[in-house]
Amino acid sequence: MGLTKQYLRYVASAVFGVIGSQKANIAYVTLRGGEKGRYIAAAACEHVFIWDVRKGEKVMILEGQKHEVTFLRASPDGVSIAVGYEDGAVRIFSLLNGESNVSFNGHKSAVSIICYDELGARLVTGSKDTDVIVWDIINECGLYRLRGHKGLITQALFLKDKNLLVTSSKDSFVKWWDLDTQHCFKTIVGHRSEVWGMVLLDRESRLLTGSADSELRAWDITYLQEVKAEGEPEEKRGKIELVEDEDEGDQEGEADEGPEERILSCKKVGSILREARDRVVSLAADARTGVIACHGNDSILEVFRVLPEAEVQQKMKKKEKRARKKAARAQEEMGEDAGELTVKRTLKDEITRLTHIKASAKIRWAECLSCPGGELKVALLLQNNTIETYSLKAASTTPTSNKTARLTLGGHRTDVRTLAFSSDNLAVLSASGDTIKVWNRATLQVIRTMACEYALCSLFVPGDRQIILGTKSGKLQIFELASGSLLETVDAHDGALWSLCLAPDQRGLVTGSADKTVKFWEFELIKDGEMSHKRLTVKHKRTLQLEEDVLCVKFSPDHRLLAVSLLDCTVKLFYTDTLKFFLSLYGHKLPVLCLDICHDSTLIATGSADRNVKIWGLDFGDCHRSMFAHDDSVMFLQFLPKTHLFFTAGKDKKIKQWDADKFEHIQTLEGHHREVWCLAVSPSGDHLVSASHDKSLRLWERTREPVILEEEREMEREAEFEESMSKGDIPVVPGEAPGEAAPAGKKTIETVKAAERIMEALELFKDENRKMEEHKYVCEAAGKQLPPPNPNPILVAFGNISPSRYVLDVIRKVRSSELEVSLLVLPFSYVPELLKLFNGYIQQGLEVELVCRCLFFLLRIHFGQISSNQMLLTVMDQLRTNTVAQVRQIRDVMGFNSAALQFLQREIESREEVTFFAEATGKLKERKRRRTKRERVVLTIA
Repeated sequence: MGLTKQYLRYVASAVFGVIGSQKANIAYVTLRGGEKGRYIAAAACEHVFIWDVRKGEKVMILEGQKHEVTFLRASPDGVSIAVGYEDGAVRIFSLLNGESNVSFNGHKSAVSIICYDELGARLVTGSKDTDVIVWDIINECGLYRLRGHKGLITQALFLKDKNLLVTSSKDSFVKWWDLDTQHCFKTIVGHRSEVWGMVLLDRESRLLTGSADSELRAWDITYLQEVKAEGEPEEKRGKIELVEDEDEGDQEGEADEGPEERILSCKKVGSILREARDRVVSLAADARTGVIACHGNDSILEVFRVLPEAEVQQKMKKKEKRARKKAARAQEEMGEDAGELTVKRTLKDEITRLTHIKASAKIRWAECLSCPGGELKVALLLQNNTIETYSLKAASTTPTSNKTARLTLGGHRTDVRTLAFSSDNLAVLSASGDTIKVWNRATLQVIRTMACEYALCSLFVPGDRQIILGTKSGKLQIFELASGSLLETVDAHDGALWSLCLAPDQRGLVTGSADKTVKFWEFELIKDGEMSHKRLTVKHKRTLQLEEDVLCVKFSPDHRLLAVSLLDCTVKLFYTDTLKFFLSLYGHKLPVLCLDICHDSTLIATGSADRNVKIWGLDFGDCHRSMFAHDDSVMFLQFLPKTHLFFTAGKDKKIKQWDADKFEHIQTLEGHHREVWCLAVSPSGDHLVSASHDKSLRLWERTREPVILEEEREMEREAEFEESMSKGDIPVVPGEAPGEAAPAGKKTIETVKAAERIMEALELFKDENRKMEEHKYVCEAAGKQLPPPNPNPILVAFGNISPSRYVLDVIRKVRSSELEVSLLVLPFSYVPELLKLFNGYIQQGLEVELVCRCLFFLLRIHFGQISSNQMLLTVMDQLRTNTVAQVRQIRDVMGFNSAALQFLQREIESREEVTFFAEATGKLKERKRRRTKRERVVLTIA
């Protein structure tokens, strides 16, 4: 059957206009050959942009899929970056090539925190689902899930020398986890509200927490096992003792004896008062320079410094000296003995307020980085789609912050409310509450940036040399693109100017406003003062007075009619020449926010806040069809040039294409993560640009690929079915009671498909074995050797491999992070055959590590059924013998290779007098010191 009508598919082409998304944070990264502190990774909707702050350019894009980025963290070695998404997935990207090779999927909702351990081998993630998951990056699998919090996880930190984890949450608790036993051994309950941030200080001997008040609470950590091993009681340092705040008291209910005190004790020692009175939004620390930075919902970043012990001792000596003088003076005056003098050491003596940084807008996130020379670099993600960087000397007595860079060119400060295409399809105009930007559509670079009032509508003047803007105050602003200057501001209306429309003869325009008037304007060229050249202006010709506010105006392409949308939910049609009333289109339950007329002036389509789109005939004003278009208000509607196809954009984050002749939904463009405010179709119809509340502008491009409506509906149904499957509960592991620790992975559509592929491979293996047995029986019955049966086409496609090897290849292609969950959903009827195959693989030495991992997991979850099956007794006995032998052999080979490499290293070091893997910076400093010393000697002799 041939196609009766062909539609062409529109696909996403690019995302631009966003510098940093407000849902995620920013992080310093180091690219290959790049200097430290030069590159910043920022989330941009579902992507991650790497910005060069020195040049203000985008140097790399880490492309996501469809879910928004919620958190990102660079690895300790700077080679990769972990990115968490709104659906709970975590992907690790390489900063060398921008590709993602490792992905984890264990959370049910958005990832709220990510943290690496010191070696970068483990990753801990927290989420809105209140779970904490520890992942093994090297093995690409989840280790365990930790349950215990009742609110969103706000911070998670590994302790370097201990296998411990500390987490904080909105449930006001800070929990300590022993990762050896996967249980919570201590809970700090000394906070009155949510704990929003947390840092470790003084070589992990102190914990600083930020809550919803103006205090930063400090907790001293004492490792009891070390104290007992050394035989030293916890003593005060001489005459200096640390004083605890008496107003708070010790609310954590700390006990001297009990199971929670076997690893460490955590005691509150005081608090630091912040200048801000609202909650802590982010709390960052730089361990090398001992700097703490925190901020609230305002524009001030407070910077504190943790003093080294030598400075604290020096400070305390001065304090003691002043106290002695004061006591001696008092003794002389009063004639009394002051007794033994003790000076108490407070938290203010150890942590001092360094400075504060005033940003240009409210701060969303702060990131600190120490650089050589004692310089501290601070990057701030602001709430107005801007990134600012500052530098200061942390060691100086009076440090001053210097603004080093500001990324503003690539986006608007507020939401874009209007878009327009130039007549040659090459330039895109976007206007927001304070600026206009003109973009090159091909390169997505900003051509012009101009300051304006709050813009609501815009258009290019014929010739594309000027643009006209309608503002919220009712003014018309005319800008010249060549110079980027404002030519004229016309007081057009007394209310908000909601709509502009260019006349079909391109000699003027019409404006509609909230002051209940529609005004007609003509273009004119007038002399600009005493200059010889002329400039463009508009001249008022006619006014149409109406009874309600005007929301949208549109000329019919034949210049015969004018359509006006009013606040009373109707659309009125007037004759353009006489302004006489022609028709009234009524039927919408809420005001019509957008409308458009097709190229042949036969149809008018209206979109309303009642979520419906209606198609009307312009001959009699009859409603051809009413369609439920969006799940929220329809914000924009526009026909494609020379067609009866039109696009709608709504507050439900979607853009949809419709056929006004067949009244069919053709395609849905999904990508925006917030309400879509406006849309613009290029004059050629090949491109679309949309703007959203997520600060992003998206370019959509028409391809040559046809859209078959039946296939589209089938794909939508499949996507809904797959999504419903992935939301199902994960099967319960037999023998594991619900507790604090649980498996890390979760059931997704990928794990279900992987389990189906394993089952299909096992079925193929069984079929091939049955065919071979039947062939053998036929040969024995015939008494001669017959040609073997034809192998399965799948095995032929994979190079005529054996069925057992095909099963191993299928298992090997399953992602490491999804392997356990895929085996968990595998029915037990397939397990006996799989165990027999595992025995053969281990005997042959094929993928011993992978097979052992699968074997041990299956034994753990199906132990009862396997141990009670007498037919598997021989197989299990063989597996026990073969597995131990193969694992010992691999261990011996690895040990031998490791010893050989160490021997070669010692030989090369002794022969060439070089040290492998030595710290280059330390050697360089030593050489510089020796050279400086020699130069001084030479100068002294001279």
